[in-house]
Amino acid sequence: MKVVGTMFFKNQKLLIDKPRKRPTYQMIGGRVEEGETPLEAAIRECREELGDEAIFDSSLINLVMEFDEIATSDGKTPIHFYVFKYNGELKGKIKTSDEIESFKWYESKDGQEILSNTLKNEVVPYCLNKRLIK
Repeated sequence: MKVVGTMFFKNQKLLIDKPRKRPTYQMIGGRVEEGETPLEAAIRECREELGDEAIFDSSLINLVMEFDEIATSDGKTPIHFYVFKYNGELKGKIKTSDEIESFKWYESKDGQEILSNTLKNEVVPYCLNKRLIK
């Protein structure tokens, strides 16, 4: 299965969201649907999860890394994860939805127990190494 996630930053903090059906926070993203490129999926997922009042320029979304892992949701499904970075400032207002319970601007002092495996094992270490978050 192919999955995408997009990183948005503000004041050296990473935007993450908590789905209503999961115990941990994850990246803004989801599954790549049939006939979609990973970039198209990332743009669609950003629009779906951030809400219709969030404003971003899709031309500023770039692929920064990809890796294989096992899905956090069931602990057995292999996934290929594409991670994108938004190279601009997210504007407008982000809104929760039927799918998304809450948003958080994450920094490392918030701890790792609230994070999905993808964030904990791959994305946050990348962000710390690149000094994208504090």
